[in-house]
Amino acid sequence: MTSILAHYSEVALKGKNRPWFIGRLVRHLHMALAGLSVREILTPMGRIEIVLGREATADEIRDRMARVFGIANYSVATRVPLDFEGMAEAIVSRLPPRESVSSFRVHVRRADQHFGVPSPDLARDLGSKVWHARGWKVDLKHADLVIGVEIVPGHAFLYMNEEAGPGGLPTGTAGRVTALLSGGIDSPVAAWRLMKRGCHVTFVHFHSAPFLSNTSQEKARRLAEVLTRYQLRSRLYLVPFGELQRQVTLSVPGDLRVIVYRRFMLKIAERIARHVRARALVTGDVIGQVASQTLDNIAAVDSATTLPILRPLVGMDKEEIIGQAQRIGTFEISIVPDQDTCTLFTPRHPETHARRHQIDEVEATLPIADMVKAAIAQAVVENLTYPGAASPASSAAPVIK
Repeated sequence: MTSILAHYSEVALKGKNRPWFIGRLVRHLHMALAGLSVREILTPMGRIEIVLGREATADEIRDRMARVFGIANYSVATRVPLDFEGMAEAIVSRLPPRESVSSFRVHVRRADQHFGVPSPDLARDLGSKVWHARGWKVDLKHADLVIGVEIVPGHAFLYMNEEAGPGGLPTGTAGRVTALLSGGIDSPVAAWRLMKRGCHVTFVHFHSAPFLSNTSQEKARRLAEVLTRYQLRSRLYLVPFGELQRQVTLSVPGDLRVIVYRRFMLKIAERIARHVRARALVTGDVIGQVASQTLDNIAAVDSATTLPILRPLVGMDKEEIIGQAQRIGTFEISIVPDQDTCTLFTPRHPETHARRHQIDEVEATLPIADMVKAAIAQAVVENLTYPGAASPASSAAPVIK
């Protein structure tokens, strides 16, 4: 019987809550692997077994498994008998050709302590069978081939090598957050990092159509689609921001406009967050990266909302963020040229040390509640699923109070 054998790490530390976390992880696996001929998903003693049907494609299953948060590692595995000779025969029959490997090791995990042979002894004896069959060098630290054997009640699992999962916590176990998603490099990585911590993320993108092209909306949609491969169900709010910016330019001095824009974004995102029962906002801010991200300006912006603002990239440098964007699949989309809200009605020399009293004075001249309400009323929401429909379903935003 062919299976995918998966292990979790952080979930195992959850004590009395562990069954609930495992249940959410199994539920997410069922959703992620829908349509791939999975017969059943079992949880034998500290691991997860995904039993494959005859029509299952292991490559596609492994591809989706690589994006399931909570999974530490996984392997294509086979159930084998519990007796030594049966294990040895199964291993030798599945070994790759002699010339394809130069070193190996056998790693045994014994979850069933009733099995009489200690793990080190079984690993040594099975390794001897492999050495006689292929003559490869034994390397306990950097082997080309790792042969895994795991003992559970009633049978053993055999697999060759492990593939790394994304780690973290199962999606949805840490609650909901709302992320401000631009078309740039940083914000998709920030959203992904919150997903990895078990948060379900709703996306909010601000665009300046019809003053600028629709390119930023398309980029936001593509970024949301990539990120949806990790949490499987997403909602993207596309909020028109150009008219609001135009109104700001009539009353706010040029050097303070970026701060006021950011405060409006947070006010709008907070309304959406409360509507979807999110408990925090997420941004891609990095200390000192641009004018709006100095400590003084961050403090001035934060006072626009009463929700916590999470900044998972705040201490990272650009090269670190780019590397993570490349790994999760958002970088190539993010670097496509576009016209976003930051290019519209933005001064050449923005204030870098805004003070709260300055912001209060200029905002007193604006009908803030009406401007926020108008922007939300014109928003469009798109629901994305993976695996699911090829294109997102769009509709006017639901009434947000």
